Amino acid sequence: MTQWLWLSLLVIVLDQVSKQLAESALTLYESVRVLPFFDLTLLYNKGAAFSFLSDQGGWQRWFFIVLAIGVTIVLIGWLWRLKRDEQWVAVALSLIIGGAIGNVIDRILFGQVIDFLHFHYQQHYFPAFNVADSAITIGVIIMLYDALVLAKRRE
Repeated sequence: MTQWLWLSLLVIVLDQVSKQLAESALTLYESVRVLPFFDLTLLYNKGAAFSFLSDQGGWQRWFFIVLAIGVTIVLIGWLWRLKRDEQWVAVALSLIIGGAIGNVIDRILFGQVIDFLHFHYQQHYFPAFNVADSAITIGVIIMLYDALVLAKRRE
């Protein structure tokens, strides 16, 4: 099922291109309203999801790089062993792999992850994220759906 790794590559390319476009078009903390509930806002995150560990002294950069590379290796091994009827798992793993590598590239090159997609409702703001984060989230949702619904159908 490793033929699905093209999807990982697509996620990486879309993620990196979109981040560079955001950096070239926006200044730090600048918000550009796109829709009443969606802004483009350039932010940097030295931590993980929801800025977890972002206030640490810098060790978290290397921790998250090593963690993401380790997880990626495990996921590629899992992808390698999938059966032909587990296509949705292959899609999910490929999305997660692409997202993880997209954010690792940022951490290696810049020491932080570039975020710019910012949803909100009135004065309530969801933390900003990027294409890589979206791919990881969608991949996890697909895996959950597969485990809870599709796996039972395959049996």
